[in-house]
Amino acid sequence: MTGTHIRNPIEWSGAALVQAGRNLGTALNSLQGERVHAHDPAPAIRRITVADLMIALRKGYEDFTAYRSDVAVLCLVYVVAGLVIARLTLGHGLLPMLFPLASGFAILGPLFGVGLYEMSKRRERGDEVSWTNAFAVTGEEGFTAIVILGALVIFEFLVWLAAAYLIYRATMGPTMADNAGRFIASVFTTPAGYALIGIGCGVGFLFALLALCLGVVSFPMLLDNGRIGLENALAASFRAVARNPLPMALWGLIVAASLILGSLPFFLGLIVVLPVLGHGTWHLYRRLTG
Repeated sequence: MTGTHIRNPIEWSGAALVQAGRNLGTALNSLQGERVHAHDPAPAIRRITVADLMIALRKGYEDFTAYRSDVAVLCLVYVVAGLVIARLTLGHGLLPMLFPLASGFAILGPLFGVGLYEMSKRRERGDEVSWTNAFAVTGEEGFTAIVILGALVIFEFLVWLAAAYLIYRATMGPTMADNAGRFIASVFTTPAGYALIGIGCGVGFLFALLALCLGVVSFPMLLDNGRIGLENALAASFRAVARNPLPMALWGLIVAASLILGSLPFFLGLIVVLPVLGHGTWHLYRRLTG
């Protein structure tokens, strides 16, 4: 397979991971101060069914339609980010990294949705809501914990990129394809391509599962009541997945499939998909915690 030799994605990923680790260490220093507020026990986690998922999605869609112009402004940022990522990837001989970068929306989704959770929370209370309310999270009691959790999620995303690069190198070789047609043909018609798909999807599933456990309940819970604290919120999020394995697995599949469809064409579908999933996650949190 012809192509250009990869410049330095592994060096870039390594440097980014080191920097993320430093930032996380700095943030963790503030956690000692945040712990003094962790007085409230995390609420019990309910068992849910597929019907609860559908209710959460329906309510998420209702929130979106109520404030579609406001959330479109917010989510347009992600569309632009997706296009920039695609342009940089294709323009720097990193075509095979496009899918890992785009699939990273599933890992970063709970973090991206924080502003949407705030809007859903305010609508739930009957407050006036606009896109500017998404930035009100900075004044919430749990904001420090949200920042720390966000750093963890970003760190996971960077580790995923490094893993995806290593998987590609181990299966397809040390050069990056520079022709989309030949690359797609190699992936779907050669043993190396089959190995890339199998190993990549398997490892990607594990990263997506970790992201689901980390953020599906913890982000909205910290926004709802910052006094719970990061440790309690994380424990509740993992319990939610463990107590409802099949519904939460289905939720993960819905999120992944929706993000893939929303990325076509040119990431424009994310203007609808991201807010519906974001608002829906808030209502799923409500279903899980009663």
